[in-house]
Amino acid sequence: MKTIEWRHFVFFVIALTFFSFISANARSQDHKFVVVLDAGHGGNDPGNIGNGFKEKDIALKIVLMVGKELEKNPNIEVIYTREKDVFVDLFVRGKIANKANADLFVSVHCNAHGSSAHGTETFVLGTHRNQTNFEVAKKENSVIFLEDDYEKNYQGFDPNSPESVMSILLSQEEYLDQSILLASLIEKNFSGGLNRKSRGVKQAGFIVLHQTVMPSVLIETGFLTYKSEGTYLNSRKGQSEMSQAIVSAVLEYKNSLNSNIDYSLEDFGDEVTMSDNPNDVVFKVQIAASSKSIDTEPYNFKGLNGISMYKEGNLYKYFYGQTSSYEATKTMIQEAKSKGFSSSFVVPFKAGKKITLSEALKTTAN
Repeated sequence: MKTIEWRHFVFFVIALTFFSFISANARSQDHKFVVVLDAGHGGNDPGNIGNGFKEKDIALKIVLMVGKELEKNPNIEVIYTREKDVFVDLFVRGKIANKANADLFVSVHCNAHGSSAHGTETFVLGTHRNQTNFEVAKKENSVIFLEDDYEKNYQGFDPNSPESVMSILLSQEEYLDQSILLASLIEKNFSGGLNRKSRGVKQAGFIVLHQTVMPSVLIETGFLTYKSEGTYLNSRKGQSEMSQAIVSAVLEYKNSLNSNIDYSLEDFGDEVTMSDNPNDVVFKVQIAASSKSIDTEPYNFKGLNGISMYKEGNLYKYFYGQTSSYEATKTMIQEAKSKGFSSSFVVPFKAGKKITLSEALKTTAN
């Protein structure tokens, strides 16, 4: 290649790299918090029809109300798996969320039972803790039998087999902690704000949650088979109240992430410095949470070294690195995300115990 041509080529590569960087930076600044809303069932799949109420219709109305409210926030983008009465394969619902690189996946349903059972419950993907949870998951998962080529799309998954359900659980372990957080906020709003009976946050093997690679929850808004609850959910008032409770929980969840990841040092005054550690405060980056203990060797964490584990309740939480400088955590988060841990966030510790980021920054300012 002649010298002049080589110079032109080098200039072209440099220019391309520069503009690619500018473009990527602009996209990063413009990034919105993406929420995928999934109305359960639809089309030739009515869901349950307790007391004559149709799950597919109620779920869709609640989802559309949730989306309408969230869309008022300029920093949130809402995507629907369905906006009308159509049947959507479970694996397609997951594909929609994954393609959108969503920050949250929220699936809305209504429950049914042969007894007088009633109340709300929000599920995250996990081991069916008891036979009741397994039966709920089996009922929702059985939708795949209405799909074409379900054996191919779900690689032999059998909704009626506890072994099949157990086999799908590991994919969401990375997001379990955040999923539980959102589920807890939703149930808190149902029971506290609306005074609905809450059956709590539960784990079960829902295949629609297995298909997603982001924090995901499945909400059972109540039992249509319990007459008064079905009547409430079938009413405009009930749908509006339930949707607003979900909206508030999503916004609170989003704000909690912002306070953890993008915390501004300016909020604590100009005197704040993070260059030393006089009060034994250290910062770590949480990259995963699991319901079971995992060896902290690099091969279990995509090659990352310096992994530590912290048990909190029934969860094992895994952290990358350790530093006394809050500023240094930005690099640590980038490193974790480059390995595929896209939901990483900062967690501070003092004397070996977790504290809030606000407490940590105030402590190190003293």
